[in-house]
Amino acid sequence: MSTPLIGVSKSILKIKELINHVANTCLNVLITGETGVGKEVVAQSLYCESARSSKNFVKINCAALPETLLESELYGYEKGAFTGAHKRRPGKFQTADKGVLFLDEIGDMPMALQSKMLHVLQSGEFSPLGSDQDFKTDVWVIAATNHNLEESIYQKTFREDLFYRLNIIKIDIPPLRERKEDIPSLIEYYFRLYKSEYPENKGTKPESDTLAKLCNYPWPGNVRQLQNCIKKQMVLNSWEKIFEELPKEHHEISPLSRADNNTLEQPIDYHEFSGNRTSIISEFVDLSTSSDKLFEDISLKKIKKLASDKVEKEVIAFVLEKVGWNRSRAAKILKISYKTLLYKMNEFKVHPPVK
Repeated sequence: MSTPLIGVSKSILKIKELINHVANTCLNVLITGETGVGKEVVAQSLYCESARSSKNFVKINCAALPETLLESELYGYEKGAFTGAHKRRPGKFQTADKGVLFLDEIGDMPMALQSKMLHVLQSGEFSPLGSDQDFKTDVWVIAATNHNLEESIYQKTFREDLFYRLNIIKIDIPPLRERKEDIPSLIEYYFRLYKSEYPENKGTKPESDTLAKLCNYPWPGNVRQLQNCIKKQMVLNSWEKIFEELPKEHHEISPLSRADNNTLEQPIDYHEFSGNRTSIISEFVDLSTSSDKLFEDISLKKIKKLASDKVEKEVIAFVLEKVGWNRSRAAKILKISYKTLLYKMNEFKVHPPVK
């Protein structure tokens, strides 16, 4: 039995609506999102809602196998095709015929196999390893990735033509931290599920205060991390223990708790602060002008924008340099979209060094 798509957020409701529209079209679907958001759940939902639900749902993880093994798993092989091939074996394209082939982590598929994949998607034909015969296949291909494939195309690690062949229908799943209203429903569902799986354990559902903490936690591992926490709670029956073991750097921290208590008790040197004040303002205002002109130039809104832009530019340039100008990775670190990063790089004229 497949896991249902759980959630009441606008993004999840839109995905459910899109699934209903797409399920019987058999158009290639590309599912994107961070690790653990539920890409396979969406793929299973598409399959279950389609007319192909009585046929096979076949999954293959393109990142889990080396290139040669991945090729034989996808297309199969004939007896004697390579050392150890003692008998003929059908591949995933054959076993998924009339059903669904789910290509998980498609962004990690080696370039050498991408051209062959493109050929199969275009022609519906493939040849097993060691065979000179073409086989027809009728599969609905659903692919998923946590990579930004546009960035991979720019980095020349993913074929642009294969991307457009896969990306006929795109379903992007937001991370759990952007749809916190789904957390109570997910907790309720997984508690019911694991109650039957672990009947000897007596986990307790979170009270309102605990639920608020769970909803405020950013869940870097997304739904998969939440699942594991609920499993652990079923065994330990202690939410306090769960919170202790969550990665500390991801906890929601109030501004006061970030500060050191001793620092708060120390008096502030206002004279030192005043000495630095003009040097800060001079970055955005010409202090050499007359007082009348100076006061005309001082606009808190304008200075705030200039200061914000300066900080953003410095931070963006710093992160890009640290990650070797990998824009996809930089966008994730900065917690902005890839398009927003490109826009800001252009706005602030942040460009990689000319080699």
